[in-house]
Amino acid sequence: MDSLDQTLDRPLGGAEFAPTKTYLNTSTCGLLPRRTVEAVTLLAQETADGRPGGSGSFEIVAEARATFARLVGTAPERVAVGSSVAVHCGMIAQSLPAGAEVLFPEGDFSSVITPFTVRGDLKVRFAPLERLAASVRPETDLVALSAVQSADGRTADLAAVREAAAAHGARTLLDATQAAGWLPLRAGEWDYTVAGGYKYLLCPRGASFLTVTEEAQDSLLAIHANWVTGEDLWVNSYGPVRELARSARRFDEPMAFLSYHGAARSLALLEEVGIERIEAHNKGLAARFRAGLRSLGHEPVADDSTVVAVPGLGDRADALERAGVLLSVRAGNLRASFHLYNTTADVDRALNALDD
Repeated sequence: MDSLDQTLDRPLGGAEFAPTKTYLNTSTCGLLPRRTVEAVTLLAQETADGRPGGSGSFEIVAEARATFARLVGTAPERVAVGSSVAVHCGMIAQSLPAGAEVLFPEGDFSSVITPFTVRGDLKVRFAPLERLAASVRPETDLVALSAVQSADGRTADLAAVREAAAAHGARTLLDATQAAGWLPLRAGEWDYTVAGGYKYLLCPRGASFLTVTEEAQDSLLAIHANWVTGEDLWVNSYGPVRELARSARRFDEPMAFLSYHGAARSLALLEEVGIERIEAHNKGLAARFRAGLRSLGHEPVADDSTVVAVPGLGDRADALERAGVLLSVRAGNLRASFHLYNTTADVDRALNALDD
């Protein structure tokens, strides 16, 4: 047994996780670490008691922003915080001029696509994921895609998409929700990235992140500018904000402190473990699951992803849940998704349940 196999037999993160079932559903919602639950519980109790500093700490939000920035290889000044991918994408969509052309992969996640389609005055095109880069043309203003497809776990050829967009002068928007937390990313390679925090980033729902390159910042309208988006935080409570933050913080939503107090602890855990280490762990488990599926006569979607989709097995999800194995069904696929708290034992239980 090599060192990777030995690692796969043990969860990463130590005693931070104690699921009561075989949980293979991080693509729907990640498990909260113990430290995160403790942070949220503490803030809730302090708020119930009467917290002198208000409902939460801006310093802890800044800590979460900085840790996320390190995880995706950018600077904290390039990160805005918010509540959801849809809100971030909505701001980008509303900032485009009428008639702008936006290119998406077919079947990408609705929260990435719909903020653009509801405008009604944008030109929207779709292409197969494997032909997305080849479908960029001189008329394309923005290419928007998920790094990992929610429905089936396929990963895009990110380098090819960036190269094609640059060749035609198009900006790029990457949804990293199914990737950030296990797949090494460099956010600065994209004009915009968005990431919901409640999946592989292990944050409470209500924490999400937007990155904007310095070159792309002036292309966005701060359509939900508010008192926390000023360059000087405490001088903008009344009347118009005097000066918007000169960084991506101008795009912040007023933060949900309970979510961000938890997010700071979750992101710190991911940084302690290391994204490259998590990637190897997750991909090793996914590869073991794919091999086991093939031995049972089931052919999963081919990809080197932590997300494994099996066409035609969506009707087995309920039986698996009764057997104590939690997965999900997306677009008719049985979808398993592995993260640092999973082990080979989880893989084998799922395969055994499918073999019954």
